[in-house]
Amino acid sequence: MLIPDPDTCYQAMQSRDARFDGWFYVAVSSTGIYCRPSCPAVTPKRRNVSFYPTAAAAQAAGYRACLRCRPDVSPGSPEWNLRADVAGRAMRLIADGVVDREGVDGLARRLAYSPRQLRRLLQSELGAGPLGLARAQRAHTARLLIETTGLPFAEVAFAAGFASLRQFNDTVREVFALTPREMRRRTQARPAGRAEDARSTPRFTTVTLRLPFRPPLDAAGLLAFFGGRTVPSLEEVEGATYRRTLRLAHGPGVVELTPGDGHIAGVLHLADLRDLAVAVNRCRALFDLDADPQAVDAALASDPLLARLVRRAPGKRVPGAADGAEIAVRAVLGQQVSVASARRTAARIVESLGEPLAQPLGSLTSLFPSPEALAEADPALLPMPAARAATIQALARQSARGDIALSAGADRDEARRRLLEIPGIGPWTAEYVAMRALADTDAFPATDLGVLRGLAALGAAPGAKAARALSEHWRPWRAYAAQHLWGLLTPL
Repeated sequence: MLIPDPDTCYQAMQSRDARFDGWFYVAVSSTGIYCRPSCPAVTPKRRNVSFYPTAAAAQAAGYRACLRCRPDVSPGSPEWNLRADVAGRAMRLIADGVVDREGVDGLARRLAYSPRQLRRLLQSELGAGPLGLARAQRAHTARLLIETTGLPFAEVAFAAGFASLRQFNDTVREVFALTPREMRRRTQARPAGRAEDARSTPRFTTVTLRLPFRPPLDAAGLLAFFGGRTVPSLEEVEGATYRRTLRLAHGPGVVELTPGDGHIAGVLHLADLRDLAVAVNRCRALFDLDADPQAVDAALASDPLLARLVRRAPGKRVPGAADGAEIAVRAVLGQQVSVASARRTAARIVESLGEPLAQPLGSLTSLFPSPEALAEADPALLPMPAARAATIQALARQSARGDIALSAGADRDEARRRLLEIPGIGPWTAEYVAMRALADTDAFPATDLGVLRGLAALGAAPGAKAARALSEHWRPWRAYAAQHLWGLLTPL
């Protein structure tokens, strides 16, 4: 990972610049702790400070997490969405729980590396191997469950992905210098209203948490985007809250996300707490919470064509995906029809083929159909022209077989190539899927009608060719430029 040089890192730490939180971690040899750059503690002497690209690297070097600034809850580094190399893909896959579900061998297979090669590469690039990176994520999940639930520690250990209670206890002590019992006692001693809560429904356990981000955040733009595309029984926007169902590895879930001051208030209803870390990662992806909006805004505002749009709505985010296969299907539904028409068709598909929740939460009653269900469905249940139905079923078959990967950890070029090989899928669909499912910050649907209308409203030359030429000035943030152009057509 490319972090600033040590002197720049130290200056950022001296000024307590929160923009660098998550970009790198500060380890202090005189105290044995590591912090985020914005930690409010007294600035240590330069000779006592080292800098690490990941929390896992600091932990591997023997440092424990600061209990004051809580570096494990920093926003993630925006570099992982920028980087399309093996290290970037590995970080995205680890965050999505691949090591916990499939082990290091499974992660290596997905990246077409041997386990030994992968360990060596990640150790060199990130300061820790795949097990160390996954261990850091488990420690964060464990802390979250310890502090926000009253679950017995054996259940916390299992839910966080530890193989044994002893491993859980040892890791918590090593990373936080507290036992699980001491950590929970500290949480219970906080002033009223600060401790998060957890409660159970007949089939869900509910965890409430705060998801940090780097300001500014165009929350109104995010809610407008999702609100215009909600599919009944699957998702909804109510006031300032976005809710939707999730298909997770161990069972279904429902998430509620409400923008607040410096954080997103999240409520997660999970059938199995082993899915907590992945659900948190999906929530962060949905609202693009690991972005660096100041860097994006500065780059786009340097173009006179976009400067007014950036001033109008600073902190634009690229709406992400709860499930890549779902976004791909919905993108095909949206080809050459209006957003409203695609939404109605998606609702009919969810009604006929969606998987009902055993315990509905309000109006949210279904999961989006799995690739397997779509691949095997009677075409008569797909209310659309036969050619488009065939495209969706071909896409679903490839997703079900694993022939095409549409997660944030996928090889973006390979995913685009495989999408374009499917009859009925063109460049617009491939770029839209890359933008939302693959978290590609440079994806740009140049032929999109909303993009072209937005550019026309700004007085730009008409046509997709002109749009592509203009977009060269916006790299590597073209996906954010598209959000500004779409937002231009939505009154504030």
